[in-house]
Amino acid sequence: MTTNETAGTNGAPVPAPEQRLEMFKLAPEYYQAMTAVERASRQGLDPKLAHLVKVHASMINGCAYCIDMHSAEGYRHGEQDHRLLSLPAWRETPWFTARERAALALTESITLVTEGHVPDAVFAEAAARFDETELAQLIAVIATINVWNRLSITTRMSPAAK
Repeated sequence: MTTNETAGTNGAPVPAPEQRLEMFKLAPEYYQAMTAVERASRQGLDPKLAHLVKVHASMINGCAYCIDMHSAEGYRHGEQDHRLLSLPAWRETPWFTARERAALALTESITLVTEGHVPDAVFAEAAARFDETELAQLIAVIATINVWNRLSITTRMSPAAK
């Protein structure tokens, strides 16, 4: 099997989806600007929390490239398998702190903004757990990962393409 293939249900290789285009080559100024936004968005936030939020938004959006990337980065910052694997069911698990839960709820509301916008209760809970600067950075991280997800999904970036 090549690095761009995975095993299918019968064990036969299944090629990764063909990448449609390479944004960093075709729109380099935009890509560099997004990279700068990415760096700025996470300033002052615990990297482990930032990656938890990025993985959660990426799972909601179905972005394989970003799930893979931010899971690996989360592991490098001490994240654990059981926490990342249980993100879709974070409300039913005991291992997320109140602060992380507030961040995950805000992530869902911002990511799924067309489904009720960001409810006052969700924002208020996040505002109770983060100071204003941290909350602004958290919102920036969530907004930024959603842009990256849309770029990666649209262009069909694959984790195998690393």
